[in-house]
Amino acid sequence: MLAGGVQAAKLEVVVGNIRSGKGHVRVAVCSPDTFLKETCQWHGHGKATPGEVTVTLEVPPGTWAAQAYQDEDDIGRITRNFLGLPTVGIGFSNDAPFRFGPPSFADAAFRLAPGGGRIRFNLRYF
Repeated sequence: MLAGGVQAAKLEVVVGNIRSGKGHVRVAVCSPDTFLKETCQWHGHGKATPGEVTVTLEVPPGTWAAQAYQDEDDIGRITRNFLGLPTVGIGFSNDAPFRFGPPSFADAAFRLAPGGGRIRFNLRYF
């Protein structure tokens, strides 16, 4: 049970297109206010394996957006090149597209029902 008596629901996040078994795949589930920030409310991770990884989190029902990246060096952050582009695979729920920058919350938003759910998206590489 979460603060305020809100029941959590099981959310399975399947992250695909993982190119290597290095490090961990880190997943964050975010509200509109925290999307694309380090302050997302719900975090989880799974050992990277080529192909796909499932990360399970307990999240209150509602509208959320998920973001994930492969932390190949296990340093806890996205590494970037001199242009600021990620050097690791990153992805967003709904396979939300990148258009001259990261997607909007609306493009990545999904609804989690009280009974839980499962979402799937792929990492992309620059």
